[in-house]
Amino acid sequence: MIPIRCLSCGKPVSAYFDEYNRRLADGEKSKDILDDLGLTRYCCRRMLISHVETWE
Repeated sequence: MIPIRCLSCGKPVSAYFDEYNRRLADGEKSKDILDDLGLTRYCCRRMLISHVETWE
C-alpha cells in the first residue's frame, strides 16, 4: 500500500498511483507520466517510482 502523502514534503501522492501504474503498463516512460501528472518534486517522484507492492 502506497503512503497517502509524500514522506518528505507532505503532498498527497496516492491519488496518482493507479493512473501511474496503468500508464506504465501501457508502455509510457516514467518521466513523461510524472511530468504529465504534475509531480515535479524529486521526493514525490521517488514515492511512485520506488514503490514495491507487498499487499495482494
